[in-house]
Amino acid sequence: MRLRDITVRARVLQAVRDARITDIHTHLFSSNFESLTLRGIDDLLTYHYLVAETVRWGVTTPEGFWKRSKREQADLVWKTLFIDHSPVSEAAKGVLTVLNRFGLDTSSRNLDSYREFFDGLSAQEHTDRVFELAAVDNLVMTYDPFNEVERKTWQQHPKLDARFKPALRLDAMLNEWESTEDYMRFWGYDVNDYVDIKTCREVRRFLEEWIDCMDPVYIASSLPSDFAFPDASARSRLISECVLPIAEERGLPVAFMIGVKRRVNTALKSAGDSAAISDLASVERLCQLYPSNKFLITMLARENQHGLCVLSRKFSNLMVFGCWWFLNTPSMIEEITHMRLDLLGFSMIPQHSDSRVLDHLIYKWEHSREVIGEVLAQHYEKLAATGWTVSDEDIRRDVADLFGGNFWSLAGRQAQ
Repeated sequence: MRLRDITVRARVLQAVRDARITDIHTHLFSSNFESLTLRGIDDLLTYHYLVAETVRWGVTTPEGFWKRSKREQADLVWKTLFIDHSPVSEAAKGVLTVLNRFGLDTSSRNLDSYREFFDGLSAQEHTDRVFELAAVDNLVMTYDPFNEVERKTWQQHPKLDARFKPALRLDAMLNEWESTEDYMRFWGYDVNDYVDIKTCREVRRFLEEWIDCMDPVYIASSLPSDFAFPDASARSRLISECVLPIAEERGLPVAFMIGVKRRVNTALKSAGDSAAISDLASVERLCQLYPSNKFLITMLARENQHGLCVLSRKFSNLMVFGCWWFLNTPSMIEEITHMRLDLLGFSMIPQHSDSRVLDHLIYKWEHSREVIGEVLAQHYEKLAATGWTVSDEDIRRDVADLFGGNFWSLAGRQAQ
């Protein structure tokens, strides 16, 4: 029996710790979008995960929570989840990881001192320190041309922080056509309330103009759990006759995030969204019917993960990515990463942060690295046990692919 190479695990974990990250999906904004930027302790504490967790304790109603100022909301979350109970949920532990990495004393439990620290950071200084602590080189923010603040900022041709890469987000167009077509008419696009040939021509013009304006690295949309393709809906026609042809022509991947159930508890607002199992046949048909398009796909239901992996084995134009939303917890990341490595090897993207608050980059990537590193170590140890030489060069190559290389290859661009 060959002796176990006890150095493999240490070398793999070190390579993962040293890896530089391209975070391929976030909700973060560069400083050009200052009014939309979320950062600091109060934004961390009012993250929708923690809002839902707080309301569960019965300390307030959803309506009572939203009537409070942001500072008062943060005070209530802190008291409920960090003082009256131990902060063991992933989102709560994440807050403590952030405070700790900034060198703050978490044992003091002094919320005012944490506020004072973050208030003393300029937006630029804060951004630079977060990128350094998270070891993130660059990230992708999905910009929405139907958001009036974002739209006006883009129309001013801002000079972006080079670390923030844009993606063109089309949720409103694809999921709420009946309300967005009015906006498009107001902006000068001759569209109808039904999707006909003329409307498709105008939508394609809209997409081309925004691609020229933004230079996105991909086109994106989240989709509901009952997403079906193709069907008779406006969404299907917009995808098939507008989004996919333009994406193919411009060489842009299309990212679909599938499985959302919006506002199952409307009183919780953004904290009231949920998840459900989706039909993988729609993804299969996208890959079959549009082999020249490149698809980035993630799904929200745990039950969809195995089928998505199997499907990805059949279509080279499908890249599975990330552990999205409610799957972005250590136990789920571990399970899903093992399965993906077993079925796909390194031809996938194991994680994205989905960060909404700048400081999320710190804890979401630290926690994910730890889990992914341990999973990778187990797989490399099994390789070594067969007599295969596991070199540092091979490990670094594979880790670099997972944490950025695979994305940039799919996007057809050099790593930036």
